[in-house]
Amino acid sequence: MRKISRTHRIRRKLRNSDSKYHPRSPYYKWFVLANIMLGTFMAVLDSTIVNVSLPKIMSSFGVGLSTIQWVVTAYMLAMAAMLPTSGWLADKFGYKRVYFWGLFLFTFGSLLCGLSNDETTLILSRIVQGLGAGMIQPLGMAIITREFPPQQRGVALGFWAIAAAASVSFGPLIGGYLVDNFSWQLIFDVNVPVGIAALLFTIVIQREFVSPNARKFDYIGFISVSIFLPVLLYALSEGNAQTNSAGWSAPYILICFAISAIALTVFLTQELTTKYPLLDLRLLKDHNFGMSNLVMLVFSMGMFGSTFLLPLYLQNSMGYTALQSGAVFLPVGIIQGAISPVAGWFSDKVNAKVPVILGVGLLVFSFFLNSQLSFLTERSFVMTSLYLRGLGMGLIFTPLSSLGLLTIPREKMAQASGISNTVRQIGGSLGVALLSTVLTTRVNFHAQMYGGAVQSGSQVFQNVTRNMGYYIQQHGGSSVATAMKQGQSILMSNVSSQAFISGVDDDFLIAALITTIGFVPILLMRTKKKGANPNEPKVHMEIIE
Repeated sequence: MRKISRTHRIRRKLRNSDSKYHPRSPYYKWFVLANIMLGTFMAVLDSTIVNVSLPKIMSSFGVGLSTIQWVVTAYMLAMAAMLPTSGWLADKFGYKRVYFWGLFLFTFGSLLCGLSNDETTLILSRIVQGLGAGMIQPLGMAIITREFPPQQRGVALGFWAIAAAASVSFGPLIGGYLVDNFSWQLIFDVNVPVGIAALLFTIVIQREFVSPNARKFDYIGFISVSIFLPVLLYALSEGNAQTNSAGWSAPYILICFAISAIALTVFLTQELTTKYPLLDLRLLKDHNFGMSNLVMLVFSMGMFGSTFLLPLYLQNSMGYTALQSGAVFLPVGIIQGAISPVAGWFSDKVNAKVPVILGVGLLVFSFFLNSQLSFLTERSFVMTSLYLRGLGMGLIFTPLSSLGLLTIPREKMAQASGISNTVRQIGGSLGVALLSTVLTTRVNFHAQMYGGAVQSGSQVFQNVTRNMGYYIQQHGGSSVATAMKQGQSILMSNVSSQAFISGVDDDFLIAALITTIGFVPILLMRTKKKGANPNEPKVHMEIIE
């Protein structure tokens, strides 16, 4: 008698227990969908909710921008590492089991974030959160696709996408309310009871499924990409850090760049030569798919980087509360959700390039408008740029995925989706790291320029500080000497504020230039599939924002 392996015995046991305790019901798949939507909402929410709390976290821990940006990038990097890995884990150990552990890691990471009393602990806790989110998102889509028949799959994925879009719109608003009325720790604490409920629902509701064809895991690819990205982003963030007096020529910065280059070389070689790659990069040889991912990379760099910048400007320079700065993002997801179906219909009927080009153009224009910000900017100006951004994002996603998957075989769709989502997370991480580094550099530059223009011995400087001192003395009751010092302090504070705003403007202009690069691959993409049946239904890849 043939010996049965332990893995096969476990799988047979799971199948038997599945049929025994979970009889099929017409309502079962809808309960599963509701549970998946709950997990997806939490995972995507924490990609956006934290942005409005960054100023409070910076002041709470007494750290600068180069350190606090890791609260965002650590989460995105951990998620990017798990996106291609989660599929293998689910095939090997079971979809319900891995999804459960993804929820557990996310919930436990949220608890650790709320308990963090220094920036290092918070960043490490965000990594735990990101690992869990990287399992929740792709497995949620896979579970829904498996449970729903083809004729209901579009409706189910539509509801799933609504959960993601809702978290994009309401995340900053919820975060702002919690930070203003309670504390920044609560933006993480609220995930704990919701996560526990999702864990219980997963245990009670979901059936287990273990793939009989689990492939070999690509350890070399996983280790090399896990070294490449964090080390590269660390070097980018530390190049102009206040603690690094040697700048970009510091030995440890050069060593980090060398390590990241070696790791990237190993990763590319492994993925292009192994039979079972972590990410099947050979798919990028497909013309349209390669071009679409290049567009996604530059788009994510500009979009995530700019989303990181705007709350800092609104709270630090304009005096907005966290709730007010979060509320400005509310229309973005709503507009995106309303425009996406129209853009998809237009791309099917006319030409998919048209809405993508128009969307990228609107994004570039919105970033350019943000490069004109000042301390006198009105709310209507900020909202106009965000309306354009939501419209542009709605025009891009569906047509771009349609073009990118035009010649991808159906059996390769899962790998293609994993590559695109990973590229999006990598682009966002690079964007946040790059723009935060540039912001530090440009703020220092403008501070030196404005500081040099303010000559303490000039007659203009003395007249201004004298008049300010007189005003402070008359209305504040200070002595003459104290009022003069207070006037000089206010003047220099205004100089520093203007230097920060000028640095933000430079960053938005760079985001516009980066996004402009996206026009090139779009124009090179093909719109017709040679030899394709015109009646063949198109397949759209879902991308969580």
